[in-house]
Amino acid sequence: MKNKLVVFLIAAALLLAAPLVAQQFGNAWVRIIDISLLYVMLALGLNIVVGYAGLLDLGYIAFYAIGAYLFGLMASPHLWENFALVKAMFPDGLHSPLWLAVPLAAAVAGMFGVLLGAPTLRLRGDYLAIVTLGFGEIIRVFLNNLDSPVNITNGPKGISGIDSVKFWGLDLGKTLDLGFIELPSVTLYYYLFLAMVVVSVLICWRLERSRIGRAWMAIREDEVAAKAMGINTRNMKLLAFGMGATFGGVAGSMFATFQNFISPESFSLQESIMVVAMVVLGGIGHIPGVILGALLLAALPEVLRYVAGPLQEMTGGRLDASILRQLLIALAMITIMLARPRGLWPAPEHGKVAPTPVPTPPPPEGGPAERPDTRDRSAHPRVGEVRRKTP
Repeated sequence: MKNKLVVFLIAAALLLAAPLVAQQFGNAWVRIIDISLLYVMLALGLNIVVGYAGLLDLGYIAFYAIGAYLFGLMASPHLWENFALVKAMFPDGLHSPLWLAVPLAAAVAGMFGVLLGAPTLRLRGDYLAIVTLGFGEIIRVFLNNLDSPVNITNGPKGISGIDSVKFWGLDLGKTLDLGFIELPSVTLYYYLFLAMVVVSVLICWRLERSRIGRAWMAIREDEVAAKAMGINTRNMKLLAFGMGATFGGVAGSMFATFQNFISPESFSLQESIMVVAMVVLGGIGHIPGVILGALLLAALPEVLRYVAGPLQEMTGGRLDASILRQLLIALAMITIMLARPRGLWPAPEHGKVAPTPVPTPPPPEGGPAERPDTRDRSAHPRVGEVRRKTP
């Protein structure tokens, strides 16, 4: 216990000091860490669906988009400018507080998760993946076209002017001067995202060890056997879709307030596949592995920008830097999966550990005392002997 406490304290100190060190090299590096934490929340939510319940979801980014757009509509002047009723009800503008917008985004995303799961209960494997992929594309197309006849999402132009997070008189969109150090906006958002990631990890950890988590894992291993054991597989699947979607809704709302702008291009199919790759690369069903995979794949594209540029110059500009960066990401993922087929930090395999032999106690000093054999062996002949019958 003392060793675990020391490790936790060291990890907490490093996490708290990370943005202070990174901002010495520029706020861009702190921003990369902030986006990585958002992807960690997304990966933890998808791990509930894919890792625990074994339901392959390729449209998970749709819940991310739902949470982002709901927060954007509630904390921006878009509805106030386009709807006279909203302008009459809120003369000073619609500026929803954090404690209202984020739970509402989580609830609406969870509701859409249940609506997605309801018609797909009979589907498994590739068929489920195709249906969820189509759901994600439907949401993106709707967001891209709901600007007429009634302008709800502003179409491909997106929603801008989204409010930053404000609580207890602190505006995370402005630099905080503590006297001895200045904390820019990206650093303040880092601490908010870190707190939300810690809460998400605790929720996932408790779910994994609860009856619900064990029911999800039973469905993942063998759905027919789980149903035979009395598990309501329908409700458990719907709960997995809804619970995972709430994580996506919360992450989406944080993305909207962090970027101050959202558009449908931020929620493409490539983003959804990237989140699935984070879960698979880190280790399906293992929380530390999922976090590691999310941090690696979220930061790797930004780090490779500094590699693709020099390589482009070496080829005389004949290679596009963005295409070269995607090629390097793919090569890195292939190399990692070949070296670690079960992920960078896979979950321990249960039931495959050899049993520890129980040591036989040594005989007492002087040897065991021999007891006289008083059995009548005439009634029980040895194997191969035939007892003669007496006349």
